[in-house]
Amino acid sequence: MIVDGVFSGGGIKGFAYVGALQVLEERGIQFQRVAGTSAGAILASFIAAGFSVKEIEGILDELDVSTLLDPPKLFFNIPFFKWINLYRRLGLYRGKTLEKWFYQKLATKGVYTFGDLQRGALKLVASDLTNGRMIVLPDDLKKYGIDSKKFPISRALRMSCGIPFFFEPVYLKNGKGESVIVDGGVLSNFPMWIYDNGHKERPVLGMKLSHNSEEMPPQTIDNAIELFEGLFATMKDAHDKRYISRKHEKNIIFIPVENYSATQFDLDEETKQQLISIGRERTIQFLTTWSPIW
Repeated sequence: MIVDGVFSGGGIKGFAYVGALQVLEERGIQFQRVAGTSAGAILASFIAAGFSVKEIEGILDELDVSTLLDPPKLFFNIPFFKWINLYRRLGLYRGKTLEKWFYQKLATKGVYTFGDLQRGALKLVASDLTNGRMIVLPDDLKKYGIDSKKFPISRALRMSCGIPFFFEPVYLKNGKGESVIVDGGVLSNFPMWIYDNGHKERPVLGMKLSHNSEEMPPQTIDNAIELFEGLFATMKDAHDKRYISRKHEKNIIFIPVENYSATQFDLDEETKQQLISIGRERTIQFLTTWSPIW
């Protein structure tokens, strides 16, 4: 079966996608077009570039995620000054090492820019805070006077994965100045709407790193930290929840990994395997009753 795929964000919890993809490959389900936000953007890009599930698993398995964190060298060993850097540069880590890693991996498949892929094969979501709008890459690059065919996918990935305050934002020139671009999850963490737009060419299969609406437990808010977490969670999911109906949910694999941290960059092997196992189990369960609706 050929489908279009959409993957939600979720940071390090994205290891669960490996298990899900293993099952889909075993069942002969292949992706024609893919889209995603943040961690989902990474997976979508690897799929669009032609990596097999086994290759993706190998890349993630050998990766020491902590090596992707690159604080400014001047403040590397001075804990207090990292907060000064957060204030001045809007992020604890530069994000350049992360972008370089994306570039090197995609280069092994001869993929550098969106022009190296078939038109429409890959769409990534990011957030333009300067103009208060969601952007879909590469489609919306023309609004910034940028030739999408020459735009590096590695840069687009860094934009889509730019967790606010964690990584420094990316700055895009827009003709009148610069736009501050951060993680797409700020405005749409699960862009199922990208391909489910009234002109679907094939079934759209979504994968979301969360419970479904019926299983989702209410959030407990008893202090300021929980209030901030609740605000951010509501902000990143509100748009998508409004769009996703009970009909749409029948085409979505929900992978419940809320108990894991999206920024746990010191992930050990046992936790990786737990996430992969959850992805496998949920996908097997989903496919036993799935009848594509489109």
